[in-house]
Amino acid sequence: MNRPRPPLPPAPDPEGPLLRPWRPEDAPAVLAAFAAPEMARQADRPVGSLAEAAGWIDRRTAEREAGSAYSLAVVDAGAGTVLGNVAVGAVNRVHGLGWVSYWTTPAARGRGVATYACKAVVRWAFGELGLFRLELGHRTDNPASCRVAEAAGFRVEGLQRRRLAYDGVRHDVELHARLATDPG
Repeated sequence: MNRPRPPLPPAPDPEGPLLRPWRPEDAPAVLAAFAAPEMARQADRPVGSLAEAAGWIDRRTAEREAGSAYSLAVVDAGAGTVLGNVAVGAVNRVHGLGWVSYWTTPAARGRGVATYACKAVVRWAFGELGLFRLELGHRTDNPASCRVAEAAGFRVEGLQRRRLAYDGVRHDVELHARLATDPG
């Protein structure tokens, strides 16, 4: 069966990090990122070894090839250091929908990396992927993630009460969305 080739990630901006597909050699960076407790509890499966980090990358690659999700490494273009991840997941081509998510390594936080990556992936999802509506959510006790969403043009649409459970505690999630027709 001939599958269409997955779209390429956004072209790099000389002023910002590079967004590219995850590679097998990124496994140590993935392992280090998921060592942080706040990241470990958000993983779809445990990432406590290089083999599990490689598995995480393999799943992201398979999703990209299937066209269901696009996870991209956010990399310092000069040093080649992985700074984080940005993704458009839950892609629904019938309705033109996608779910945006992002994370950064502790060393990259507070430097605008997540905002840059989120803006870049939004432009790409509306352009290359042809999506119309992008959604994202963050715990209400995560104001940094809210700032990223708002800086990337996502508008607040509502509150999902007690949606997530971490360590036996339920958390409210604020839902944001951005349409292809929203101003830049």
